[in-house]
Amino acid sequence: MAIERIIDKRTHDLGGGLEVGRVLPFHARRMVGPFVFFDHLGPVDLAPGIPRALDVRPHPHIGLATVTYLYSGRITHRDSLGFHQEIHPGEVNWMVAGSGITHSERLEYARSNGAHMHGIQAWVALPEADEETAPAFYHHEGADLPVWDDAGVQGRLIAGEADGMKAGVRTHSPLFYQHMEMEQDARHAVTTDYSERAVYCASGEIAIGDAVLRPGQMAVLSSRDAADVVALQPSVAMALGGDPVGERFLFWNFVSSSKERLEQAAEDWRQQRMKLPEGDDREFIPLPDRKG
Repeated sequence: MAIERIIDKRTHDLGGGLEVGRVLPFHARRMVGPFVFFDHLGPVDLAPGIPRALDVRPHPHIGLATVTYLYSGRITHRDSLGFHQEIHPGEVNWMVAGSGITHSERLEYARSNGAHMHGIQAWVALPEADEETAPAFYHHEGADLPVWDDAGVQGRLIAGEADGMKAGVRTHSPLFYQHMEMEQDARHAVTTDYSERAVYCASGEIAIGDAVLRPGQMAVLSSRDAADVVALQPSVAMALGGDPVGERFLFWNFVSSSKERLEQAAEDWRQQRMKLPEGDDREFIPLPDRKG
């Protein structure tokens, strides 16, 4: 059997009324390789003049890299390193939080023009040796993100290595992350180079063996078993995974191999010791209460 389990997205409010579908972490499957977080934004139509409450206001991270990837719409990124970057569909914002960074994600384009918002945000846990690395931000497009077009599959390698291609994104551990636009009956064999892999259906309908995935469902694949993704109708699928980096603990936007480090980060944020994004430092989100 090529599938270990199927995970359904759960609706999650980011705090201002903007809802996403949260897939990872899941209680029975916290991570897939180094991927520790996977949110599906939209698809949702936003009209001009949307309230600023829908923006993702300045917030902190440690111990991870975030990757924002859009199918449609735009997001404005600002961070405490001074980067201000508009992200467009098919581009990659790869932000290394490391020892600590703050950033905001604003819907400025949609507020001015309206937008059909649809995309994915994932978090990649850093290996223990790199958890406290200096924060950094990288924007990638064009040749940095290899593409292929074969037998009804138009694909893009977002990060890592797979199928003889390597993305220009600097990663800290072995992984792969692919976006596939698939015509009906098109087929793609998921790489077996990594011990942990998953496939996510973002739109349409796909099959892996006898299992059918619909939008919002992720299939976690069995270790290194061959698995073909088949589009039962025009579909968008994501394939991802990599080698495990060990257990990680999460609290709010913090990820670490150490619970004590999470407590330190939480206290740093509570005491407002973390610098806010340049040009976007007028808002402060209080530390949420712990649950459970």
